[in-house]
Amino acid sequence: MSVPILDITTIEQLSKNQLIDAINWLIIHDFEKLVFILYRIDVSEAKIKTLLNKENTNFAAPVIADAIIERLEEKKVSRQKYKQDPSVSEEEKW
Repeated sequence: MSVPILDITTIEQLSKNQLIDAINWLIIHDFEKLVFILYRIDVSEAKIKTLLNKENTNFAAPVIADAIIERLEEKKVSRQKYKQDPSVSEEEKW
C-alpha cells in the first residue's frame, strides 16, 4: 500500500476494510499522522485507550476504524440536528 491520503472527506468514502488498511499503514509508517487524524476527527484518546484495553486485541486498526466511523456518524447526526432551515430569514434567526 502506498501512503494513504486521509482527510475527513476521503475517510468518509472508504470502505471499512480500506480504512483498516490505511490505519494499519499509519500505525507502522506514520503514527504521528494517525494521531493527527484522530485529533482532527475528534476521536478521544481516552476512548481509544479504553476500547483497545476492552477488546484485548493485538489488532488495533479495526478498533480504531470503528471509533472513527462512530465519531463521523455522530458528527453527521449532529449537523443534521442543528442544520438551520434556509427558508428562515436572517432577521428571524435572531
